[in-house]
Amino acid sequence: MAIERYSKDHEYVRVEGDIAIIGITNHAQEQLGDVVFVEVPEVGKRVKAGEQAAVVESVKAASEIYAPVSGEVIAANADLAADPALVNTDPMGKAWFMKIKLTDKSELDNLMDKAAYDKFVADSH
Repeated sequence: MAIERYSKDHEYVRVEGDIAIIGITNHAQEQLGDVVFVEVPEVGKRVKAGEQAAVVESVKAASEIYAPVSGEVIAANADLAADPALVNTDPMGKAWFMKIKLTDKSELDNLMDKAAYDKFVADSH
């Protein structure tokens, strides 16, 4: 079963084995509005937790997407370049940004589970 964790920057991490699938949460896409451009990292890039890994632009603003965990990018979602609106229609599914081979699973302990994330979002309103 996949493990899901969430960052305070509204990224999600879905872990399957030692692979982390990363994207932005539904709350994040609602805050952004209509997404018009997405830049994902190159395959082979090494990222560190907390480091900028991608960019998303909407009609409202441009936002950096930070890697919630460290590792090597093994896949980047090319569909987002052709159809950035996927981020608005399926942020937690088809609109994943990158897949990372984890180098340190203990970093997941620094992230929130779904209940903690939902409370974090509710408390920030």
